[in-house]
Amino acid sequence: MKDISMLDDVDRSVIHALHIDGRAPFSKIAAALNVSTQTVTRRYQRLRAAAGLRVVGLTDPGHAGRTQWLVRLTTTTSTGRNLAYSLARRPDTSWVKLTSGGTEILLVVNIPRGAEASRSILLQDIPRTAGITAVSAHYVLHTYLGGPTAWRGHINALTDHQRKLLEPNRSSPEHRRGPADSDAPLLAALQHDGRATLAHLATATGWSQATVTRRLADLRAARAIFFDVEVDDALLGATAQALLWMSVAPSHLDRVARTLSEHDELAFVAATTGPTNLVTQTMCPDPETLHQYLTQRLGALEGIHTVETTPVLATVKAAGRLPLAAGYRRPRE
Repeated sequence: MKDISMLDDVDRSVIHALHIDGRAPFSKIAAALNVSTQTVTRRYQRLRAAAGLRVVGLTDPGHAGRTQWLVRLTTTTSTGRNLAYSLARRPDTSWVKLTSGGTEILLVVNIPRGAEASRSILLQDIPRTAGITAVSAHYVLHTYLGGPTAWRGHINALTDHQRKLLEPNRSSPEHRRGPADSDAPLLAALQHDGRATLAHLATATGWSQATVTRRLADLRAARAIFFDVEVDDALLGATAQALLWMSVAPSHLDRVARTLSEHDELAFVAATTGPTNLVTQTMCPDPETLHQYLTQRLGALEGIHTVETTPVLATVKAAGRLPLAAGYRRPRE
């Protein structure tokens, strides 16, 4: 299939539609976009093959009883890339990124609350790994932008009317409950493929298709699960991505974070522990735009004491259980 260097309006509309309802039938998306079902199907398959598109079903950490840590690793030049891929294969990691010349790795570690043994990745596994020269871990206190809230670059293609047509039916089940231990096979399958068929999910869980349907509806109605869309953001114009590590006066932290969460240039805003207490990810089309954002929009906010900027060179793993579009986004050697 021919590679694509940029996405057109239909591509962007399909991506936006999948953010609204990751499991929406192609016929429903086609009706909202006023195109044929065949067109939506072809575009979806094209985006999967050429843009690394993937829909993944995820649980909100609060609903799932998990805590999240942002971990920064400094490595030797020779080990950074291989270590990043090794960490990406772990089921308790997400958002694995190579930054700062390939000698720094950022990852999110997801830890069940109260499970002391699971903290071994922070206390034992990572510090004892060869090639790591420094480790810092930042507990995520509050996420202002990210998770169920998508980057606006993904969701700016549809009109309000089209969005309403695509809103999933959140009919309230008689009994709502969040994720349980018995849901683990279902959630794992959805992390691999949020659009997996009911037959596939039934096989993965050992349930009937009717049971899968009811449990999915229950989880979605309780807002315990959401569907994210992974795609090569460079095709949406975000070729200059960077992480901003800010030190903000505590009295200004909530105000600054809420203001930043409204900025179109940002895809992630979270308050954390550590010497830098606010972390964001920028999504800019070029270095000059990033410079303007830092000096003008960010620089105008009162309460920010310091900002450390680390460019993102490659995303090895996004939110899903497997590395994003294996073989597609792997950084070039």
